[in-house]
Amino acid sequence: MRKKLAVLLACVMVFSMFLTACGNSSEETKEKKQTETASEDEYHVAIVTPTLSVSEDEFRAGQQLEEQYPDIVQHLVLPEKFDTEIEGCISTIVSAADDPLMKAVVVISGQSGLIPAFQQIKEKNPDIITISAPIYDEPDMMAEYIDLNLDMDALRRGETIPTKAHEMGAKTFIHYSFPTHLAKPLITARKDKMKETCEKLGMEFVEVITPDPQTGNGPEAMQQFLREDIPRQIEKYGTDTNIFGSNCPMYDVIIDEALKLKFTVAEQCCPTPTQAFPTVLGLEISEEDATNFDKINEMIAEKVDAAGMKGRLSGWPIPSTIFLPKFGVEVAMEMITNPDFDPNSAENLGKLAKEKFDLEVDFQQYEDYENYYMFIMEDIYY
Repeated sequence: MRKKLAVLLACVMVFSMFLTACGNSSEETKEKKQTETASEDEYHVAIVTPTLSVSEDEFRAGQQLEEQYPDIVQHLVLPEKFDTEIEGCISTIVSAADDPLMKAVVVISGQSGLIPAFQQIKEKNPDIITISAPIYDEPDMMAEYIDLNLDMDALRRGETIPTKAHEMGAKTFIHYSFPTHLAKPLITARKDKMKETCEKLGMEFVEVITPDPQTGNGPEAMQQFLREDIPRQIEKYGTDTNIFGSNCPMYDVIIDEALKLKFTVAEQCCPTPTQAFPTVLGLEISEEDATNFDKINEMIAEKVDAAGMKGRLSGWPIPSTIFLPKFGVEVAMEMITNPDFDPNSAENLGKLAKEKFDLEVDFQQYEDYENYYMFIMEDIYY
């Protein structure tokens, strides 16, 4: 009897061990599958920007994206000298495709000659999404070799800026520029569009040529000319005048004179709260608030109001050089995680900009290119 009982107990123990082993095996398999699923969901997005010294806004945007999405975004930096290190630029961009988890590459660069980088990425991995935000190669080639192209609509601003100036009460629109700038087709095309728009709105368009900072005595001579000429123009045309300059260093003078003489500035050539306003208004912006545009805009508005110029100065809430890199990455992530998202849609791009940045951004398809979109941002009035 004892012998039979011992045999029975042994059988029970063996059976129990078998069940436990099977249970462990099942749990291990389940855990393994969960781990594999998690790894399948992992992905990386590369953002490629110029160096800090070449473009601070775009470099900072890359840094911030890497901090915001540490497990997803990788910030790659182009060589310092574009013109002499184009091969190095291409190599930097293409290196992103060596990462097996890389699913998108967003390139921000004010240069041309980068199409080979996008071609080589697609050769390495055709599934990697490529976005320019922006680059400046031929539109035909960009549309062919890059999945999505994004840029500010400089030409359309030739219509929107005078229209805004007219709404702000301007009866005269003065355009300052210089020969080497006007030799650029886009600058001239925008100026011509401004003149055309002014004529439609019944505004007087005045063109003034300044000393050329690129062939003369630098920006100082140009700025001194503006300092002397702007008061003459306002005396002639009155304060219901809007002044636009085609060159960024002009605005240290234009905005300073606007505060004194009370004419309007509907938008700078590069519409951003960080161009000229902080310098002219003497804003003390801490390092931690350098990209806190809500706070910077509040500081500008307070100073402008104190100067009796409320509503006479305007621009965009954030720099396009900050918005475009960040928006490009958000589009890439949306394309990766949401298969139903179609980026080749002005409406979808506008909705995503509103969702992610709480900004009204108007995208329009560029010419006949289905994957090339230009944008205009909502206005802020100080």
